[in-house]
Amino acid sequence: MNETVRIKICGVLDPDDAHAAVEAGADLIGLNFVPGSPRCLDLARAEEIAQRVEGRAERVAIFRDADPLEVERVLRRVPLERVQFHGSETEEEVESVDLPVIKALAGADRVAASEFPGAILLLDHPGHSGGSGEPWDWSAASDLLELGYDLILAGGLDAENVGGAIASLGGLLPWGVDVASGVESDDHRKDPERVRAFVEAVRNPVAGG
Repeated sequence: MNETVRIKICGVLDPDDAHAAVEAGADLIGLNFVPGSPRCLDLARAEEIAQRVEGRAERVAIFRDADPLEVERVLRRVPLERVQFHGSETEEEVESVDLPVIKALAGADRVAASEFPGAILLLDHPGHSGGSGEPWDWSAASDLLELGYDLILAGGLDAENVGGAIASLGGLLPWGVDVASGVESDDHRKDPERVRAFVEAVRNPVAGG
């Protein structure tokens, strides 16, 4: 059984969805603050979700090229354990946050990875923005894993392919895996059955495929 790969359920819109995800075995809950995203939260709802899973999962705020004052406003209001930057943020902007940081990259870019030595790197689809649900060649991450980077696999993962994505790394394990659209219903709410299936596929990769 694989219990070392952390599972992040991203873009959670409802406290009940967050609770169900944690009950299923999720380790991190992603709260989206990217304007224009269908998963973007207002502060009141984000606070509700964060409080619902307090002490049971890490809460991660997702920003994309946000004004530092907006980041500060969210961090003052919502209890969080990590921040994820999903845009073109610089090393200085990443390091200016007092919380641990996840930095999203477009694919397994070795040069880009070297710019953020203090962050966990989330490798998303090299040609699509976050949350698009498009698969890519996750095996490309093995190069960065061999160099010692802590990585989160993302981009098009679901219960059907996450086991194979992990297996494609040649025995090296990522720090975590990230899923949003792969466990959603049509209204971007997280489907409890899909979440449970995803967790099972990560924890038991042979059974999960």
